[in-house]
Amino acid sequence: MTHRRAMWAVKGALAACLLAGLLFPGIPGVEGKGWPERSVGYPVSALIVPLVWHLRGRRVDYPHLADALFVTPFVLDLLGNLVNLFDTVDQFDDILHFANWSFLVAAFVLFLHPYVLARWNLVLLGSGLGAIAIVAWEAVEWVIQEMGTTGLQLTYDDTIGDLVLSTSGGVLGAVLTVRALTRREAQGAGTPPGGTPGRT
Repeated sequence: MTHRRAMWAVKGALAACLLAGLLFPGIPGVEGKGWPERSVGYPVSALIVPLVWHLRGRRVDYPHLADALFVTPFVLDLLGNLVNLFDTVDQFDDILHFANWSFLVAAFVLFLHPYVLARWNLVLLGSGLGAIAIVAWEAVEWVIQEMGTTGLQLTYDDTIGDLVLSTSGGVLGAVLTVRALTRREAQGAGTPPGGTPGRT
């Protein structure tokens, strides 16, 4: 029940942040940041986990925690823009890239856990998906900038830094999540979020 509430709280925060940016487009952290495009693309994050879970045949309990973690990076990105932290706090973008990909890959690992056999599979799959996700993210940002958005200020150094930081954060998120799952199973605490315990 706690994980379900967390999931709905995060998704509610996503909707509220997007609405705030649409209603107040003149906010310094919103203006020129492609908010209309974000309002189209970001809600998709709230649909990914339920869609994949449905397509997999609902063979495990719904992964509420994985869903919440998956949407969290999008909420933090929006909040950072709404309060203009990206432009006023040094290295905020770098910190957020590292932290967000830790959340994102933790969600991947939790969702994949019922379907894989070995712990190293979880770490590699989660880290790999995180690396693919940051490449896709940077590509989308580039496309948005090429469409005329002026507030992103993308540079080669910034892009490479984001790739390295996000991938590193993803690896850390994978390792920590796998360790937490392993510890929970060792303590006999029951089935981890998202389904049946995997085998080592």
